[in-house]
Amino acid sequence: MLKSLMVAKAKELLEQELVDKEEEKMMYLEEKAPPIQTSRMSLAELKALCQELHAKIDVVDEERYDIDAKVHHNTREIKDLTIKVLDLRGKFKRPSLRRVRVSADAILRSLLGSKHKVSMDLRANLKSVKKEDTEKEAEVSDWRKNVEAMSGMEGRKKMFDAAATQ
Repeated sequence: MLKSLMVAKAKELLEQELVDKEEEKMMYLEEKAPPIQTSRMSLAELKALCQELHAKIDVVDEERYDIDAKVHHNTREIKDLTIKVLDLRGKFKRPSLRRVRVSADAILRSLLGSKHKVSMDLRANLKSVKKEDTEKEAEVSDWRKNVEAMSGMEGRKKMFDAAATQ
């Protein structure tokens, strides 16, 4: 209900705005171009009036042409400048960013201000992992024996059998 009332009010306001614009336009035209009384004019006066109107039309057309030429010139200039900007953007190489090590204390100080005096030890809560001896597990074998064993049909059979068992 409220929405329909708002739409109706907006419609009324738009119609009123259109009427106001039309009245304003008519008042402007009456002020700038009053109606011409040609009923009492002689032929010479009518010719002079026509010549005067033609002169005014010519002045307005020249101004319109000049403004149109300026607009086209400015649009061409804008296009050229945008092309230059795009060219310049492509030529710059962005520098590679360096890693900056910042401690947790420094981050907290920057976020909370200089009043922050609590230090955080982030490494205290980490688990310690022991490294296993991987060298003991790896067998040291002669690579020549492996190549000889795998060469020929016997080697392919061994590889096929190994793949089948997995």
